[in-house]
Amino acid sequence: MRKSASPRIELLIRILDEAYGRKAWHGTTLRGSLRGLSVAVAKRRPAPGRHNIAELALHAAYWKYTVRRRLRGEKRGSFAIEGSNWFPAEASFGETEWRNAIRILQQEHDALRETVEAVDETALDRKPPNGGIWTVGQLISGVASHDLYHAGQIQLVKRLVE
Repeated sequence: MRKSASPRIELLIRILDEAYGRKAWHGTTLRGSLRGLSVAVAKRRPAPGRHNIAELALHAAYWKYTVRRRLRGEKRGSFAIEGSNWFPAEASFGETEWRNAIRILQQEHDALRETVEAVDETALDRKPPNGGIWTVGQLISGVASHDLYHAGQIQLVKRLVE
C-alpha cells in the first residue's frame, strides 16, 4: 500500500482484503472458500438451474473488473472471458478452466486493490467519472460485501454438492 493513502482509503483496502483473502474475524473469505476445491466439486450444481461454484467465482471476478473499470472511468472493455456477469461452467469445464478461473479472480482482485490505492479520498463521496447511482466509496465497500456474500454462498453450495 502506498504510504500516502488516507485513513479512509486504507480502511477500504483492508475491507477488500479481509473479504477476499486476508484473515478476518468473520471466518471464510472468498479465496478461502475456493481453496483446495477440485474441478469436479467446482462445477457440480446444487440443483438444476442453479449456479455452481466455478460460475460464482467467475461472477465475483467479473464484478471486481466492473468496479475497477468504473472507478477508472473506463468504458466497457474486455473481461478475460467472453461474456458478462455469468459465465457457464458446464460439463466441458475442466481442470485448466478451473485453474484459469482462480487465476482471473486473483488478478482482478489485485488490479482492483491497486486502483483503490490510487483513489483520491475526496472522490469517495462522489459518483465515479462515468456516472452511476453509487458513489466511489459505495462501489468499493459494495464489491467487498459482494465477495463475502458469495463466499457464504460457496460454503453452502460445497455442503450441498460434496
